Amino acid sequence: MPPKSDLKWDQLNESLMELKKQHRIVTDELGKDLMAELREMKKQIEPLNKAMAEIKQLRQENEKKDQLIKELGNKVEELDQQGKLNDVIVTGLIIKPPTYAAAVAAGNSAHEPGESEIKSVEKQVSEFLNGKGIEVNFGNVEVCYLLPRRKESATRAVILKFINRKYKTALLKQGKKLKGSNVYINDNLTRKNADIARTARQLKKDGKIQHTWTANCRIYIKTNGASAEEVKIIQIRSKDELEKYNN
Repeated sequence: MPPKSDLKWDQLNESLMELKKQHRIVTDELGKDLMAELREMKKQIEPLNKAMAEIKQLRQENEKKDQLIKELGNKVEELDQQGKLNDVIVTGLIIKPPTYAAAVAAGNSAHEPGESEIKSVEKQVSEFLNGKGIEVNFGNVEVCYLLPRRKESATRAVILKFINRKYKTALLKQGKKLKGSNVYINDNLTRKNADIARTARQLKKDGKIQHTWTANCRIYIKTNGASAEEVKIIQIRSKDELEKYNN
């Protein structure tokens, strides 16, 4: 008969082996259940992953389309601005309507205008500028016309389109002679560029930049700086480029 201590050891060993066996069975069952659940989850996730991939692809395609639309818009804007390179816009000048036009507006169409009555826009602009000592040869002006009146403005802007840019530049250089007259001569900017220029002028007024100006329908700013090395002259192409100076 084996000693009691050896018997207890054998019993403990058998119990341990049984526990291991039961553990292995439970683990195998759990593993099978877990794998089945994982396979099911994978089946459910696959359509979601596919949808996410499709959404990502659509987002990338939309970003490309948005970028293309932006680039096309910029090209259209550039072409529009190029068409105005030889133009100046005169603002603040009061243009009197011809007497005949006033008569027609009043219903007196039988009144025929005489040469002395018809005072064209071109002639009025010429007389005003000459009166300020500004020399302009209107033989170099391809067309002169009024823009529609803006609601907030009491006057109508006048466009002068020159046959050559050098004549436009010569006129702009004389713009200082209009100081104090409330009449201004500037590049004829597109609506987008005019908005950029307006924003830049506000930054100058607020002391955020030193100066701003346009040249050949391009907008420039002169930045602030503690030293001459820090001051920069930068061409501005969008309002976003002005944001960092507004802080």
